Amino acid sequence: MGREATPTPTWEELVTTALLGTDRRTLPPGAATPGKDAPAALLDAAARQTVRRRAGLLPAPAAARPDPAPHDPRPPLPAPARRRLAQLLAGRTSSPAGAGAGTGGRRGTAPDLTELLPQWLAAANRRQFQAPPALLPALLDAARARTDLRPQALAFAGPRGLWLARLNPDWRFALRGASGGGGAMPDPRDAAAVRRLWEEGLFAERVGLLAAVRAQDPVAARALLATTWQTERAEDRLMFLDSLRCGLSDADEPFLEQALSDRSRNVRATAAELLSALPGSALAARMAARASTCVSLDRSGRATGGERIVVEAPHECDADMQRDGVSPKPPAGRGERSWWLGQLVEATPLHTWPHRLGGRTPQAIVALPVADDWKEELHAAWCRAAVRQRDADWSRALLGAPSAPPATGPGTSSLAERAKLLATLPAGERAEWVAAFIAAHGLSEAFQLLGVCTVPWAEPLGRAVVDALDIARDAGSYPWSFSGVMGLAERCLDPGEASRLEILTTTPDEQEDAAPGAGGYWSEAFQRLVGTLRLRAAMLAELREG
Repeated sequence: MGREATPTPTWEELVTTALLGTDRRTLPPGAATPGKDAPAALLDAAARQTVRRRAGLLPAPAAARPDPAPHDPRPPLPAPARRRLAQLLAGRTSSPAGAGAGTGGRRGTAPDLTELLPQWLAAANRRQFQAPPALLPALLDAARARTDLRPQALAFAGPRGLWLARLNPDWRFALRGASGGGGAMPDPRDAAAVRRLWEEGLFAERVGLLAAVRAQDPVAARALLATTWQTERAEDRLMFLDSLRCGLSDADEPFLEQALSDRSRNVRATAAELLSALPGSALAARMAARASTCVSLDRSGRATGGERIVVEAPHECDADMQRDGVSPKPPAGRGERSWWLGQLVEATPLHTWPHRLGGRTPQAIVALPVADDWKEELHAAWCRAAVRQRDADWSRALLGAPSAPPATGPGTSSLAERAKLLATLPAGERAEWVAAFIAAHGLSEAFQLLGVCTVPWAEPLGRAVVDALDIARDAGSYPWSFSGVMGLAERCLDPGEASRLEILTTTPDEQEDAAPGAGGYWSEAFQRLVGTLRLRAAMLAELREG
């Protein structure tokens, strides 16, 4: 008579014993090993069972092969540019080992390649190069980690990048954030194909389709949106409505007026905002009528030159105001009447005020005194209106002279609001204004303003920034408080400035009252600046080889 077979413990029994511990649960039958304690025997049994499970695994049926990647008609990158992109994606420099390593928080002298990647992508997209297939995974990983890279990275990745994103859940963001969602976009003139994708496509595909159709035929785009508007989800209606910002015109007014009655509060607010950006719209006229009853000119002191603006803020926010986008509930710490007034003035066409306030220019209106401490509220609302309506004349008036201290000038003392006003001015004028601001106030207040200036910075602006950095260096302080501006300069100065800045890379003689070692730190910072500018010049030259 043969021996009874030793029972084999199941994988589930072994896992349960391991989770509970061998001191609380005895080993399952067949797991014990003579001469070994329980934990070691459990591990032996788990190893044996692992081999059994792997050896007995049956191959699964092969999945369907994915469709081939779509064709990308753009020209390939030149070989030097392809190698540069690989370096940028890996975050490597071509300098000797350790050359860029800093100590104690110092950045060293080597360029920060990760900060140059957005600029490289923008330049490659301008020349309409296709992404190297082998680098697409690294490119998508970079875009996944950095949302600021996504628009340029996905444009560069092209149809093949979006095709690849469909095969990896980690890259699904590309399907949500890119026009077309990875599929081929139909010709906007092909009505049948457009209608089919609009009714059957993914949300990102539909957003991209609406944008493409609107670029060619705004009337057809609105008609397409109207076919499904009532059945769309509120969040989708909001996104579709937001796409009308591009190419917004008076022809969009009827559709937007209907959206003022939408069941979603966010959709209504967006529709009202878009209508208020159309100075000729009926909503703008309604807002102007309301605001005109609140803001007027007091002529009682005219004989002595004492004219002033008087304000009578609304006493209620009625249903009609709310339908036109006025939010009735103010944020914490804000009075109701001032909150309502700001919204009315913000949505009022700016051409209303010269007629209302004695035929004055925007500069003269902004210079008028405002009674009863309403100046800050009124000027802030005019600032928002100038930004919304892209009115350069009002922006100039509200910005005032760049030499005026921000706290005492017209408009707003908020540098963030000033940056928005600057963005409405032509690029050259914007750069000149910020250059004069830096010359008057230094760099400590200029960081946000620099961020809205066109890259590369125009010569007056670049010179003003470098001169201010040079002054800070001569003052003997450490450069770390200027690291943000220095980083912007690395990305935004004209690469042709590198030779002129070479003199600043030397270590200056230490002043008696200077911080210890400050000169060396400044030398490193300027070496990195010059090195980055030269690297940017090389990058652009490599892309021009194609």
